[in-house]
Amino acid sequence: MTQKMHAAVVEAFGQPLVMKELAIPSPGPGQILVKTEACGVCHTDLHAVDGDWPLKPTLPFIPGHEAIGIVVALGAGVTAVKKGERVGVPWLHSACGHCEFCLAAREPVCADAEFGGYTQNGGFAEYIIADPNYVAHIPTNLTPQEAAPLICAGITTYKGIKETQAKPGEWIVISGIGGLGHLGVQYAKAMGLQVCAVDIDDGKLAHAQQLGADAIVNAKAADAVEAVKKLTGGGAHGVLITAPSLVAFKQAVGMTRKWGTCVLVGLPPGEFPTPLFDVVANCITIRGSFVGNRIDMAEALAFAAKGQVKADIELQPLSAINDVFERLKKGEVPSRVVIDFTTH
Repeated sequence: MTQKMHAAVVEAFGQPLVMKELAIPSPGPGQILVKTEACGVCHTDLHAVDGDWPLKPTLPFIPGHEAIGIVVALGAGVTAVKKGERVGVPWLHSACGHCEFCLAAREPVCADAEFGGYTQNGGFAEYIIADPNYVAHIPTNLTPQEAAPLICAGITTYKGIKETQAKPGEWIVISGIGGLGHLGVQYAKAMGLQVCAVDIDDGKLAHAQQLGADAIVNAKAADAVEAVKKLTGGGAHGVLITAPSLVAFKQAVGMTRKWGTCVLVGLPPGEFPTPLFDVVANCITIRGSFVGNRIDMAEALAFAAKGQVKADIELQPLSAINDVFERLKKGEVPSRVVIDFTTH
């Protein structure tokens, strides 16, 4: 008898996920099978489910790219991981390994990259097929629920901060203190930076202060840009935009110091409103940052293993996934939801 697993499946774009019983997949050569313990829910999952990016997933598919679980079966030739090891199955499912970008440790932009929960089935299922060369190795002192958001939200914010090239003691603005931004505040402090948190929600700004932010600014204020400049002595050396808001993007450039770097990780719809004169005259660098590579992943997890970074999580069963998506759309998820497979 074929063994079955529960999974949440996208059968039509823009429609609720369908709970199904599917056959547990078998790993082929060079693959592993992971029994899911937890999987975080990311705003990118909404983009996948709604099919609103230029490259759409092939229907039907299983979303989820923050999956943590135990390796339960190895395909032929696998030596990189062992049965019983806890791993993360992240956004970067695999890459070619030999193009100019892979050779430069820029594998997330490899032309042949595959993405978990998007071009490959992901973690909203009880079992997942993964590439052992691209899984995250989870520190033993992190629970699967704690680790889940770190293999996407964590690495994305950590890499984004690195891309600002801000040095210890310098100022960084974290714009948007939500699922990504609350981790960004913690990573930035652990990296020795002075942090100015920017958001439109006073509750989230108060939370940022509790997490160690040195200054806070409400972006709704008429003089938000000037407030940041005053607090940071002329603007931040680095700015990380996690908020999916074009207003936030425009403000962020104004908050960037001369010769500073503004890094974009949020993905709001529309065109980036770039004040060209200010960018040129102030020698500002604007840079996109797309998740991170495998070294970034190991470093991001290491901060958490030392207790310097911890995601705020809310646990939900897989059966609640459509309700979680509705809350995400309405902005009613304050931090990160994790689908817990261990108790539900």
